[in-house]
Amino acid sequence: RQTGDQLEIILEENPFYAESGGQVSDTGVVQGDGWELTVEGVEKVDGRNAVVGTFGEPFEPTAALAQVNEARRRNIERNHTATHLVHAALRRILGAHVRQAGSVVAPERLRFDFSHHGPIKGEQLAAIEAEVNAHVWENLPIETRQMAYKDAVAAGAMALFGEKYGDVVRVVDVPGVSLELCGGTHVGATGQIALFRFTHETGAAAGVRRIEALTGPTAYRYALELQHLLSEASGVLKTQPEHLVRRIEAMLEENKRLEKRVAELLKAGTRESGQVEKIGDLELHVSESAIDDRGQISAIMDGFRAKHKRAISVLFTTGDRAGIHVAVTDDLVSKGIKAGEIANAIAATTGGKGGGRPHFASAGVGDVNKLGEARARTVEIVRELAG
Repeated sequence: RQTGDQLEIILEENPFYAESGGQVSDTGVVQGDGWELTVEGVEKVDGRNAVVGTFGEPFEPTAALAQVNEARRRNIERNHTATHLVHAALRRILGAHVRQAGSVVAPERLRFDFSHHGPIKGEQLAAIEAEVNAHVWENLPIETRQMAYKDAVAAGAMALFGEKYGDVVRVVDVPGVSLELCGGTHVGATGQIALFRFTHETGAAAGVRRIEALTGPTAYRYALELQHLLSEASGVLKTQPEHLVRRIEAMLEENKRLEKRVAELLKAGTRESGQVEKIGDLELHVSESAIDDRGQISAIMDGFRAKHKRAISVLFTTGDRAGIHVAVTDDLVSKGIKAGEIANAIAATTGGKGGGRPHFASAGVGDVNKLGEARARTVEIVRELAG
């Protein structure tokens, strides 16, 4: 069947696997006399598997040679067999309540959803990964056989919940490890998986967890990338990889200590240089500090507003970027007193200007030599605007 450039072909003998049971379909080529179709997928058409691809000219059926992309198929097989090993390891380490709840088996990765009540602990995940790799390196043979459904279940074969099976089913057996009903493609022995690595563990839905993993060469490249990142981080922090965690912990502790010390110094410096004036029934707090970090200034002003009622704070900062910062408590803002107007009026005495919100505003200083004059006039300016 051909629709535009999209062509569907039903082959008398079809080596291509159609997407099913979480495993993606095969790709490859179909070659005929003078023509070639690149197979992009396999779909069900009238109950039969049809290969699908792009074909830019009218198609006339002829004898053809179908070739599956073998390298891609091998990667898919590694990942599919790995999901069976993962399922078995999850049930052994987490408990028999674990049941498959979905999967994606692609050439570059695998994803496995399963029933479980909460996140997997790091040591459990490590144990599961170690168990899967142990079975990989044992190079156990993979056996497949057709069985009556009732006999397979009686033998302990795992069936997917909600999946419909016929009277005769295909069983994939990793002797002593896993026995599952499965129609997908698999490696001939677990050693062909070569290497298994987890990449993510997250929640997929209520009561369902999801793991993602890599196998074979893809897992090896992932391990190399992690090793490179570890070496790079160790170099930046001037330590050996085995000491990296302790180095980071020490830096975090030192950072907390310094943040606490800075906060104490800022608080002390602002308090020591402050003055308080009564203007009617409100208080005006005027202070000076050498800080110029906007976040720290904002934190100081937020703290002032949280601790005071009917109060205004004017903070002169004399760091690299001298400024004038004004905070007004909410009860005064509701009476029409605006921090921006006060900040602008004080800054104007230095030739500066600024703005902000009614409860907090900042202004730049035009001439730093006039800061003393601006501070001297602060009480007068606030009395005019807010008294």
